[in-house]
Amino acid sequence: MHIGALIEKEFRKQERTVTWFANKLNCNRQNVYDIFKRNNIDAELLLRISIVLHYNFFTYYYKEYRSRL
Repeated sequence: MHIGALIEKEFRKQERTVTWFANKLNCNRQNVYDIFKRNNIDAELLLRISIVLHYNFFTYYYKEYRSRL
């Protein structure tokens, strides 16, 4: 699972701008592009992203966890 790619996919689906996303996350545009490249992510940041995009990205981690049981 590549969490950055999943975030970018949802972001693009919503047709948001990088500037809008950066403002909502209180970071700069380069940080947004860096997020899209990440294989893993801090839980607090993932929560903020989930809130901003109104999408629960934690479900991907839960599905991954369940598949390993």
